[in-house]
Amino acid sequence: MRDVIVGIDLGTTNSTIAFVRDGRPHLVDVDGSPLLPSVVGLAPDGRLLVGRAARNQRHLYPERTIGSVKRRMGEDLRVPLGDDRYTPVEVSAMILRRLKAAAEAELGHGVHRAVITVPAYFSDAQRTATREAGEVAGFTVERILHEPTAASLTYVEGTERSGTFLVYDLGGGTFDVSIVRVQGDLTEVLASHGDTRLGGDDFDALLFDLLRRRFEEATGADLREDLRARARLTRAAEEAKIALSSQAFVQVTEEHLAEVDGVPRHLDTEVTRADYEDLIEPLLERTADSVATALREASLLARDLDQVILVGGATRTPRVAALLQERTGRAPHLDVDPDKAVALGAALHAARLAGEATGRILVDVTPFSFGTSYFGTLDGWPSNDCYKVILHRNTPLPCRQAELFYTVDVGQDAVDVTIFQGDAEDALDNLQIGRFLVDGLDPKARENSPIVFDLALDLNGILQVTVTEKHTGLRKHVVIEDAFRRLSPEELVAARLRVRAALGDDEDEPTGPSPIGAPPPDLGPEDRAAWAGAVALTEKADRLRADLDGADRDEVDELTEALRDALDAADLDAIRVHSAELADVLFYLE
Repeated sequence: MRDVIVGIDLGTTNSTIAFVRDGRPHLVDVDGSPLLPSVVGLAPDGRLLVGRAARNQRHLYPERTIGSVKRRMGEDLRVPLGDDRYTPVEVSAMILRRLKAAAEAELGHGVHRAVITVPAYFSDAQRTATREAGEVAGFTVERILHEPTAASLTYVEGTERSGTFLVYDLGGGTFDVSIVRVQGDLTEVLASHGDTRLGGDDFDALLFDLLRRRFEEATGADLREDLRARARLTRAAEEAKIALSSQAFVQVTEEHLAEVDGVPRHLDTEVTRADYEDLIEPLLERTADSVATALREASLLARDLDQVILVGGATRTPRVAALLQERTGRAPHLDVDPDKAVALGAALHAARLAGEATGRILVDVTPFSFGTSYFGTLDGWPSNDCYKVILHRNTPLPCRQAELFYTVDVGQDAVDVTIFQGDAEDALDNLQIGRFLVDGLDPKARENSPIVFDLALDLNGILQVTVTEKHTGLRKHVVIEDAFRRLSPEELVAARLRVRAALGDDEDEPTGPSPIGAPPPDLGPEDRAAWAGAVALTEKADRLRADLDGADRDEVDELTEALRDALDAADLDAIRVHSAELADVLFYLE
């Protein structure tokens, strides 16, 4: 049996898992529905709840319930849940673990490989956190795929459609827009833009504030410290938003919401669709700005679009479609359930990675620019913070570009390299994602030494930086997988054990072709670093092998197996030798 690779939409509000069956993508039901609420909670009896049960208790026990954790991905923090605290990676892994169990129950065998989607505008830190959540849940994450790109695959799969599509993806916590061109069996992303802090949650928050103000003005109650009243009001706002998608007005009633001087106070107010649309119009205008930016960067006008596609539950708000029609002259399409399109597309791409004769050839783009700081002139003054873009945003993936710089001083023996994400002329206005020192430059140089900066970005958004002194060949190679501290192999094992313990899952199942093993406890810092690097290399090899064939794939498999054998034997000398061999081969294949 061919190894199944599932597609997963890890959403802010709901999460979904799918796989291809008989050539068509199929959604897996979890607790009777393909939409699993992305909520984790702790029941009064101490049981961990994931999904609908957790969401249902949120208004009763808000202090024991976590939702919308996707917005915290990439942040170095822990969120409380009962007497314990979990990272966003661990909370997301609990949701993924529940999806994994549902898929395994339906398929009748283990599922260890996945394609997981993320917003196109997710940062490096957020992408890496998503990948780590998949690893903690027991998956080998084959690909991190952009959500609007996945949705576009769903819309064009099995059809003869061709043309240029605008995919407008407004979910619970994030917004993306992508311009996609379809020609034959090629799906090419031309440009992407978005906002990772804009979504249906923000609509809920505005409605919540409206309801709170009305209640407090009518009753004099102060809800600032009343967690349960606020949780009930949040639920009422969510339900009102959903109702206003199909109704002109809704009556919001919450009995005994609070007490004033011992007297119960109730909420009973009418909210019209016009009230709601006035609240969210500034947010929708922000999405319209992103649409305009994406069109401009794709060198297109609105009239060049053949179709506008709506994705994400928040697009059910009628004003969204009306605004897009006003700005593009195209009536948006909702041919596919906006809550399911992303997972279905991820499953199609996953099936292609698994070798099935399905899906189209996909060309995605980097949503961000990457570059480095240098000494030059900024605003008319000498500055070390000038910024040079090396890889430009909306460049097709994978991509690679080199730029030549020179040392500032003759005989300079080191270069301090800082890598940024962004487009601002002042490097400090961009996001710093990596910094390292290249030392040992030729101190006898008689002129400023030429230094080559080579940046390579792969299909998963992993950035590799190689800095080379041109005269001597001195080279420093650094892989930047995130903008925050990546979990070590030991930390991944610990997180996996914590998640399994919280879920009451003690089964010691395999986790795909590259399980992460903890190093022997008596290793020193250098040996521990070598061990962690070796494990990371085997994982990278597993991710890349799906895109290789022939002799390249055989060579990677042989070297990876040798490195695993060295890890199994805890042979540090062999680990170093085989790590160097595998790293060298992967560098030239990427």
